[in-house]
Amino acid sequence: MSDFVSSGWSWFVIAITVGGLVFCIWLLLAASKTAKMSDDGTTGHVWDEDLREMNNPLPRWWLWLFVITVVFAALYLYLYPGLGTNQGSLKWSQEGQLAAEQDAAKAKLQPLFAKYVAMDADALAKDSEAMGMGQRLFINNCAQCHGSDGRGSKGFPNLADGDWLWGGEFDAIKTTITQGRQGVMPPMAAAVGSAEDQRNLAHYVLSLSGSAHNSIKAQLGKEKFGACAACHGPQGKGNTALGAPNLTDKVWLHGWGEDAIMAMISNGKHNIMPPQDKLLTPEQIHVLAAYVKQLGAGAKTQ
Repeated sequence: MSDFVSSGWSWFVIAITVGGLVFCIWLLLAASKTAKMSDDGTTGHVWDEDLREMNNPLPRWWLWLFVITVVFAALYLYLYPGLGTNQGSLKWSQEGQLAAEQDAAKAKLQPLFAKYVAMDADALAKDSEAMGMGQRLFINNCAQCHGSDGRGSKGFPNLADGDWLWGGEFDAIKTTITQGRQGVMPPMAAAVGSAEDQRNLAHYVLSLSGSAHNSIKAQLGKEKFGACAACHGPQGKGNTALGAPNLTDKVWLHGWGEDAIMAMISNGKHNIMPPQDKLLTPEQIHVLAAYVKQLGAGAKTQ
């Protein structure tokens, strides 16, 4: 893979680009020359007995248009990136332009959100204008994963229920939005034992929430739950400090049933929520967190 990011490719691009410009200049000079003509004003080439080739010069407007094109290309390559890794004299980049536009947009919007900074979550929830702004922030930045109604889907948490992996307090939600989260469940097959042991453990996990299960297998799998208790707790109620799910409710983020739980035990899972602090200002996150909190306000997890 290192061959594709070596400096040699940069020089290759430079050679191709500069070579193309040199070829255009040569072509212009070659085309501007008038070939030796016969006394009758032709090149001397004759086809079909009387079809003679003339050698009229190229139109002036075409020549000047060609010159302008070559000069423009050279000037562009001097100002902007185009010659391998050379950044150009203006040091322009699409990332830099995007960052500048985002900073300008944030500066323009900051006064609109500044008045909400001193308000707590309850006060913000009662402010229809603040919730309207929070909803638009949610749709633009969160709905791609959590859905426009915040109810999520398989692998993406439902924000409209009462189940919070990392805590549903206002400050916890703000931290989640700002810093992002990484939920990691390591593969536990080696710690649990054989496939039958894993199956028994899956039924025990199902029994914790009162879901349909085989009671005999669940009893056999109870002792194997010790490998899980470090994160999920001895009673399986989870741990918001680790993002470990509560296994005693009926919220199944990655699928429900024996097969789904066995897959989790065997393969583990790594979920990532990216941080949003590069996209949103602290004032915007403050309002957005209040909107997310009110999505699950009053909801009860079964």
